[in-house]
Amino acid sequence: MVARLVIAAPSSGAGKTTVATGLMAAFAGRGLAVSPHKVGPDYIDPGYHALATGRPGRNLDAYMCGTGLIAPLFEHGARGCDLAVVEGVMGLYDGAADQGELASTAQVSKLLRAPVVLVVDASSQSRSVAALVHGFASWDPEVRIGGVILNKVATDRHEHLLREALGESGVPVLGVLRRAPAVATPSRHLGLVPVAERQAAAVAAVAAQAEQVRAGCDLEALLALARSAPALPSEPWVPEVAGGPHAGGSGVPAPRIAVAGGAAFTFSYAEHAELLTAAGAEVVTFDPLRDEGLPEGTSGLVIGGGFPEMYGAELSANEPLRKAVAGLAASGAPIAAECAGLLYLARSLDGRPMCGVLDADARMSERLTLGYRDAVAVSDSVLAPAGARMRGHEFHRTVIDPGAGAQPAWGLRQPVRRVEGFVQGGVHASYVHTHWAGAPEVAARFVERCAGGPVA
Repeated sequence: MVARLVIAAPSSGAGKTTVATGLMAAFAGRGLAVSPHKVGPDYIDPGYHALATGRPGRNLDAYMCGTGLIAPLFEHGARGCDLAVVEGVMGLYDGAADQGELASTAQVSKLLRAPVVLVVDASSQSRSVAALVHGFASWDPEVRIGGVILNKVATDRHEHLLREALGESGVPVLGVLRRAPAVATPSRHLGLVPVAERQAAAVAAVAAQAEQVRAGCDLEALLALARSAPALPSEPWVPEVAGGPHAGGSGVPAPRIAVAGGAAFTFSYAEHAELLTAAGAEVVTFDPLRDEGLPEGTSGLVIGGGFPEMYGAELSANEPLRKAVAGLAASGAPIAAECAGLLYLARSLDGRPMCGVLDADARMSERLTLGYRDAVAVSDSVLAPAGARMRGHEFHRTVIDPGAGAQPAWGLRQPVRRVEGFVQGGVHASYVHTHWAGAPEVAARFVERCAGGPVA
């Protein structure tokens, strides 16, 4: 059994990431093995979690993976750890639109049988904080709110008023944090700036968050609360079991699959590489900002999400790699591209030449596209047969013209019915992010298609 806490808030912007990351770093600094987790599809916060703990940040998404996998995926990530800290998403009871509690922090806390610590932005209230906490604590009797951390407290007098009010609520105060500019993390059009883009500054920010938490929180009480969580009845998720038989077995050489990384392509789920490896592939990471060629012997390519729009000039200037990617695509090799990967395969991004694999042009937009998606495969591809259903997520401020090729990747049902993405030879490119733990046959199929041997 792993001790565990869920860090939640009444709404976005209360300071969940600061508190969760600070707690992770503070407990890791005590010598505990801390397992970091994030509710929902967010890719950026787990980067800070990984920096704080030295372990991969992992997502727990009940919409994309299903409720039955939340506890097994948690136990897989937390195996061998002393403590797990789970950062929530949005407000405690906010989840997938029009789906009740599905994918909410509250639902995940119940699936994990984990106590919740509520982070409250107290900057504009005093006695009203008690009514707020009471409402959240009593809304769902199955959600156990074990304490509150008051954030952005102004003065000693302010703290006294807040503590006095909460003394009548029955929910203990486990921490009080003052306003501290040093712990702030800069944001831009899709949220926080990823760790990979500000490594030194991110290290300093996480250290400041850990110090703030050590000074303002009762770590012993928080650890005792985490250890009060009961055992989970589920078995850990195992990628070798989930992914099926190894494609690399029976004397067939393991296909080498190149996965884009670096500052421009930071969005990935740890389980994807684990499933590819379990299916028999050799996974090799490369950086399109630095490497002028694909890894030797590449049989397939995975280009996930990230911020190519921030590095358009550098990606465009790396002409040798762009040509190598185009050549790999022309050979028919399997290529899976999501969001940033889609933009990189386009003819151009904001007027700058990209790989030219797709007869389409991409550009930045003022409009944010955000939300879960129910998808059905329109065309047979290296990822899925036509008719296969998957759940995914869109999150971007770019557009691509046209939005779909002659053979679209997905048909989407919400918010409006449409087709999107491109299936072209061995290429599957789409804006939709998917979580392969929820559909491990995707990884197995991709590796099988790559297993014919090197083509680059």
